[in-house]
Amino acid sequence: MNVQDKNGKSVNVPMLVVTLIAGVFLTILNQTILTTAFPTLMKTFDITTDTVQWLTTGFLMVNGIMIPVSAYLSAKFPTKWLYIGAMTIFEVGTILAFKANSFSVLLAARLIQATGVGVTMPLLQNIMLTVFPPSQRGRAMGLAGIAVGVAPAIGPTLSGFVIDHFGWRVLFGMLIIPVALVLLLSFFFMRDVLPNTNPTIDFPSLIESTLGFGALLYGFSEVGSRGWTDPVVFSSMIIGVLIIAVFVRRQLHLENPFVQVRVFSNRIFTLSTILASIANMAMVGAEMVIPLYLQIIHGKSAFESGLTLLPGALLIGLMSPITGTVFDRIGAKRLAQLGLFILTVSTIPYAFVTQTTPSLYITVLYAVRMFGISMVTMPLTTNGMNALDLKMIRHGTAANNTVRQIATSMTTAIMISVLTNVTNNAKPAASLLKADPLAYKNDFLHATLSGYHAAFWIAVAFSAAGWILTFFLNQKRTGLTVSETSSAQEKDLEAVK
Repeated sequence: MNVQDKNGKSVNVPMLVVTLIAGVFLTILNQTILTTAFPTLMKTFDITTDTVQWLTTGFLMVNGIMIPVSAYLSAKFPTKWLYIGAMTIFEVGTILAFKANSFSVLLAARLIQATGVGVTMPLLQNIMLTVFPPSQRGRAMGLAGIAVGVAPAIGPTLSGFVIDHFGWRVLFGMLIIPVALVLLLSFFFMRDVLPNTNPTIDFPSLIESTLGFGALLYGFSEVGSRGWTDPVVFSSMIIGVLIIAVFVRRQLHLENPFVQVRVFSNRIFTLSTILASIANMAMVGAEMVIPLYLQIIHGKSAFESGLTLLPGALLIGLMSPITGTVFDRIGAKRLAQLGLFILTVSTIPYAFVTQTTPSLYITVLYAVRMFGISMVTMPLTTNGMNALDLKMIRHGTAANNTVRQIATSMTTAIMISVLTNVTNNAKPAASLLKADPLAYKNDFLHATLSGYHAAFWIAVAFSAAGWILTFFLNQKRTGLTVSETSSAQEKDLEAVK
């Protein structure tokens, strides 16, 4: 495939893709790599659970704030230097985290990392969707799915192994050299493939976006520890929603909006984004609850519970390019219908797990779920983007990733709150502990299992709702033909010049 950058120079597409995917894989892996490190960090820095949770809460908030900004950045700055800049920021944060001698420094380092991560993921999608024509985008986004699907799932497994054998600093130290290699590759193979329009930044939009999405994500992140009715949670969510409403209204009246929210007027894009987010919600919910079930009910270590997720992670990495190629041939509807049906059916057995359910059974079911998810997430993301004009893709990727980020935070809040509330409501009275300790232990175990069952039913509900929505998807493939796309790309680039 002969691709040229905006300066007319030939692009080494295979190495460009390798550089992109490698960098994004490392940044996404970083998001879940602290999953099993919290107890160690609490002991090291003498901090509480609420405090250590900010390493994740703060990261997700900054990451979520940066994603809408990525649309402006990708239009303002040359692609090559934007990617190098984002990866450099991530590397600085990683080195600072590796050297951190206090919790405040470690938290600051995580926030610096999140600033870079919030740019790299939308940029990956933006570049892949621009470089490849619609007829090949499924396969291209399938390759991107290797990073998006595998990295979050192997994070807990890798984290558990490193914590048990080397210590928490190695979680960051092991990323430093690979990120440096990605930066080196970027200087040689990254090219300015995205058109720049030199937009002016609308500062009120930036402030509204930051405050609105920051408040909403903070509210969701605090549900697990505070509950839905807590004034801080409730007020954060309400304030966030109101500011986002003001932000959206402003974008609709700007000649050159900060984020083009009109992408949601495209029915195919909106439905595809919702369905891809639902699949992601089902995946994240299971990734969070299954390790807790294995550790608390089965008594497994963090590393052992992480290993349970590994086959599924490898399977989605193997299947993503395949399902992407299938999408290029048959479109998204049949793939999504089959994928979400498999996801729903394979999630139902989790709602009936017991103390004696074999770990192998859990592992196989999880792998089947990931097989179903591989048919949904990237194919539907591609389907939605193909429905947009080339000049709208940067706005589409920002909108898609923002919705996914909010959906992920919402899922975590809902699953944890349901699990906690059902368990607390079903647990035995404290007086039984003195009267009959064995009965108390047995009843408490059943109460805990009830909490997990309820959480898994929520995951089933997400999946089933998504499956029903697939019947409203477009039957035909979206996007232009290869020749039409090449012509459109040339016109867009010519207009920019």
